[in-house]
Amino acid sequence: MQIAPGLEGTAELVVGEEHTAPRIGSGRVHVLATPVMINLMEAAALAAIERFLPAGYQSLGTHLDVHHVAATPVGMKARASAVVTKVEGRTVTFRVEAHDEKDLIGHGTHERVVVNVAKFDQRVERKRV
Repeated sequence: MQIAPGLEGTAELVVGEEHTAPRIGSGRVHVLATPVMINLMEAAALAAIERFLPAGYQSLGTHLDVHHVAATPVGMKARASAVVTKVEGRTVTFRVEAHDEKDLIGHGTHERVVVNVAKFDQRVERKRV
């Protein structure tokens, strides 16, 4: 695994009505919903490391500790960034931030674990029986 501290990734979107709190059920104000901001942060983390994973491996989000500190209106671009800060075994830790065109809108940490997809699928399938 070639994942090391310092790797960076980004993800962005233009906030549409479908990204607002009322549309996804997380509030009533028509601004970027916190779960959507978190999804953008996870996408940035994926962009930082997925290309370095061997065939048959993926990363799964396991922990988030984020603050949503400013509202972003419909029509404005939001961009998240993720930087690998630590790699311990299969666990990768990121510093994540999100900005809109005016402000820092969110920040925190995120952890992902690297898994062998076939073995993971087997463990999940065993839960069905």
